[in-house]
Amino acid sequence: MVKILAAGDIHQDTKQTENLAKLAKKENVDLVVLAGDLTWAESSIDNIIGPFTKVGKKVLIIPGNHETVATADFLAELYPNVTNIHGYAFKFGDIGVFGCGGADMGINVLTEKDVFETLRKGYERLKNMKKKIMVTHMHAAGTGAEFSGFPGSLGIRKAIELFKPDVFIGAHIHEAEGIEEKIGKTKVVQVGKKGKIIEI
Repeated sequence: MVKILAAGDIHQDTKQTENLAKLAKKENVDLVVLAGDLTWAESSIDNIIGPFTKVGKKVLIIPGNHETVATADFLAELYPNVTNIHGYAFKFGDIGVFGCGGADMGINVLTEKDVFETLRKGYERLKNMKKKIMVTHMHAAGTGAEFSGFPGSLGIRKAIELFKPDVFIGAHIHEAEGIEEKIGKTKVVQVGKKGKIIEI
């Protein structure tokens, strides 16, 4: 069993980052997954990752629509405990995690084709893993987060249906934090700045 703390849309709330790091330590999680929008239009990256480093946690990140892939890459280079899984994959025991950042608005805009191809690229690196977790910033089309009036991504939906991850983690719609549902056998979890413990 692997224990994950997943969060998104922190938007430079450094007090909340400290709280999440304390929760990660208290719950003795194996991985921290941050599903984008770590910053507010890239105005600062101060104290976003540091608290997790201080408590010795491995952190997986993707960019949101408030930061570029280059910023996520920079954070991954700056901290040895951080991996940017945008278009990439991370293996932990018999679990593989792959992801895609960006959204349909903001400073990191992707087309539906780009979203699907980015996820496919990551999936190919771990398709033979026993269990898989897919992480995006955007929510998937046809999920509960669409109550917000913002349509979900068709590219993400297609990836879920084809790749059949055990868990899908999405963010972006702040008010959707805490929504859980199923797409086929995939558990869909919408996360936000409060964070969610997920065991797989």
